[in-house]
Amino acid sequence: MAKISTAQTIELELPAEAARFALPEGVDRRLHALLDRQDRGETLTDDERAEAEGLVELADLLSLVKLRAR
Repeated sequence: MAKISTAQTIELELPAEAARFALPEGVDRRLHALLDRQDRGETLTDDERAEAEGLVELADLLSLVKLRAR
């Protein structure tokens, strides 16, 4: 079965406060701990890898929101 992917563009007005969006400190520490382990060549579990990927995506999204809010 073929998988169909569609992309949509959503335009939002962001409040000025969006420029301050960031990962909470504890979440940021967890992300860096997982990435540091991976950089040292340690194998992450499937759950840890999925967690790290999700946190990276969230950090990227927050960075994009901050840039758009300027």
